[in-house]
Amino acid sequence: MSWHWITRLPSGRRTKFLALALWLAIASAVGPLAVKLADVVTDDAVAWLPRTAEATQAYERAEAAFPGSDRLVAVAVYARDSGLTGADRAKAEADRTAFARYAEGGEVPPAIVSDDGKALLISFPLAGDEDQQTDSTGAVRDQLANAPPAGLRTGLTGSAGATDDLFDAFGGMDITLVLVTAGVVALLLLFTYRSPILWLVPLICVGVASQVASAVVYLLAKHAGLTVDFQGQSVLTVLVFGVGVDYALLLIARYREELRRHRDRHQAMGVALRRSFPAILASAATVALALLCLLAADLNSTRSLGPVGAIGIAAAFLVMTLLLPAVLVLFGRWLFWPFVPRYTPDAVGHDVAEDHRVWGRVAAFVGRRPRAVWVGTAVALAVLTLGVGNLSMGLPGGETFTNEVGSVTGQKLIAQHFPEGSAAPAEITARSATADGVTAAIRGVEGVASVQAHERSSDGQWTMVRAVLAAEPDSPAAKDTVERIRDAVHAVPGAEALVGGETAIQLDTAAASRRDERVVIPLILAVVFLILVVLLRALVAPLLLIGSVVLSYAAAMGAAAFVLDAMGYTKLFDGLPLQTFLFLVALGVDYTIFLMTRAREEVGQLGHKRGVLHALTVTGGVITSAGLVLAATFAALSILPLVPSVQIGVIVAAGVLLDTFVVRSLLIPALSVHLGKKIWWPSRPAAAPSAETPAPPMLSRV
Repeated sequence: MSWHWITRLPSGRRTKFLALALWLAIASAVGPLAVKLADVVTDDAVAWLPRTAEATQAYERAEAAFPGSDRLVAVAVYARDSGLTGADRAKAEADRTAFARYAEGGEVPPAIVSDDGKALLISFPLAGDEDQQTDSTGAVRDQLANAPPAGLRTGLTGSAGATDDLFDAFGGMDITLVLVTAGVVALLLLFTYRSPILWLVPLICVGVASQVASAVVYLLAKHAGLTVDFQGQSVLTVLVFGVGVDYALLLIARYREELRRHRDRHQAMGVALRRSFPAILASAATVALALLCLLAADLNSTRSLGPVGAIGIAAAFLVMTLLLPAVLVLFGRWLFWPFVPRYTPDAVGHDVAEDHRVWGRVAAFVGRRPRAVWVGTAVALAVLTLGVGNLSMGLPGGETFTNEVGSVTGQKLIAQHFPEGSAAPAEITARSATADGVTAAIRGVEGVASVQAHERSSDGQWTMVRAVLAAEPDSPAAKDTVERIRDAVHAVPGAEALVGGETAIQLDTAAASRRDERVVIPLILAVVFLILVVLLRALVAPLLLIGSVVLSYAAAMGAAAFVLDAMGYTKLFDGLPLQTFLFLVALGVDYTIFLMTRAREEVGQLGHKRGVLHALTVTGGVITSAGLVLAATFAALSILPLVPSVQIGVIVAAGVLLDTFVVRSLLIPALSVHLGKKIWWPSRPAAAPSAETPAPPMLSRV
């Protein structure tokens, strides 16, 4: 085969040193770049939107016509339930004076007092570049917390407060996530191999893969305009660790078997790599192509996740097939101590199914009553889907963090004493000649609490009008108000009005997410179906497998819903259904590929039923271990302080476990046995050996 020359590189007596030298050079080169990935991560919600979104167009117009309009805005809130005292007002005035050094233009507008006299707020844009604004936000927060009168509640909100909270929450979390993920993987590898040494090799190799992937993503973000958010960075880490270790498990399992059949470890690795390489390549290609389907998405944060994830898969594939084998061969058999696989001549004709007695019993159970097994598991999965009723779409901004942060506290204080939209007004830009008409139209919109004095651009062509909404900025009521504002101002002749702001961004994000789900989900299914048709050379089996992964996804959402309900995180963020669907379909069908490609090979030697059950027996252990590793790595996302990350971790972990222990172990084998050879239609698997002809010994090819 054309890939044999590739597999000889890391397994050769001399060429293994070439492979090691090559990867040592690559690791040295990418290390300094990988650590810079955090520098290009963005939390700018506007950057996530398509350029055609009205909020994006409004932002770009405002940035051009009103330089500095994109600056962070600090909103300091002071509140006392019994009413503000003289000391409270003095504290606020002293803070306003101190804030002036950080404010654009060196001036801070006077404080705005609530109608009930129990709260006041100070709002101003920050001066300087992005780094200076970030530093100023910290200084403003410190000043706000400096010696307030007893009983006075304060909070920093606005875009400055929200951004500061996000960076504080993720400060050092990238390193923490890597350490937790590596720790979980290390424990699972120790349990799997029962060796104090072997687990280090795949863990070190997957660390190299993570560095390579991070470096490539950094270069694309820095020089090619790739958008990377905090969530994408986190997903890249767990995806590389999970998939990379999966590939390592498959290769090492095969290598261990071949060491018993060959005196020379180089020959053993050559055979192991040659026979596992096609399956690993098919797996990597399937997941990568499915991820690249996200390029059809409108939402930039979703679209960028496609190439980011595909880069991670490619890095894991290359490292685990070209570096890991070289390291294993270099150190020899002793890596497996104390369970060192020794060469035995009898192993050449040994059927490895005899070494998997637990999975042999599972296969026997499936074979006895296949119809009852697949019907029972399908019904159980269908029942789990009922849990989806606990979930709802739309994650309010105040519930984005797993614990309450300063910006959320400030927003709650504003909601108690001011119009709830005071911290994030809608921003309308229109032709200056129509400013009065646009302002009048906005005033007549239901849900607008007040309209601030408009601001004219330096060239006099454009006017910006800020409308304070009566509802909380991320509420459904506020989004409805923005839609009414858009209808009203778009109807003003010659205004060319555009409506932006925080609420408009969320509204357009939700619309883009719904469009992406309608377009990308069918595309993912079509791509995966075509890949299965090519690999299995059949039509019936791919259709059934696609149906199984869709059912598994729905069941995973339902099962995860019970967990998320207990955690209090049932409101899903826009984009989560598509992202989790992608991961579960691509990764779920990944394990099915290992099972069904092996099954097709076995059917030609043992007949249909025996072949399918034999494939289940010999692949069960290693694929289950791989599933546990992948589920655990995604579950590690739950340590992050963002609710969306927790939701993705729980849903994907639940889906991978269901796919590993139910779909791939029971549903698909039972359905395959029950349908018989029809599952391979229109191809014709080779005839089973006759009763007089003994079946050839089975060699593990996964």
